[in-house]
Amino acid sequence: MSNPKNNHKINYVEFVSTDIARSRQFYSDVFGWSFQDWGPDYISFSAPGTGIDGGFRSGGEALANGEKAGSPLLVLYAVDLAATEQAIIAAGGKITVPIFEFPGGRRFHFSDGAGNVLAVWSE
Repeated sequence: MSNPKNNHKINYVEFVSTDIARSRQFYSDVFGWSFQDWGPDYISFSAPGTGIDGGFRSGGEALANGEKAGSPLLVLYAVDLAATEQAIIAAGGKITVPIFEFPGGRRFHFSDGAGNVLAVWSE
C-alpha cells in the first residue's frame, strides 16, 4: 500500500539499545509509548501525538558514563524504493546497506557523503 503524501518525508526513527527491555520500560514509563516485539533484538514503538514512530534495535556499546555509542537512524519513506536509491547514487551518495526485507516492507541505508547515514523504506 503506497502512501504518496509521505514520499521522501522522515517517517521513522530507529535507536540502538544495549538493553531492549530497559529501553521499553523507560520510554513506556516516562513518555507513555507503547511497544511491539519483532523478535529478541527489535521492538517498535508508537508515540501518539509526536508525529513519528520508531524502534530500538539491539547493539552498540555502553560508554563509561552509561550513554551509548551510536546515533539514531532516521528513516525516510519512499513510494518507489529503487528510484530513490538511484537518485541517491546519482547525487553522489553511497549505499551502505543494500535493500533488505523486514516484516512490513523493504529498506536500505545510505551515506550522504557528509557524515550522515539514513535509511529509506517502502512497502
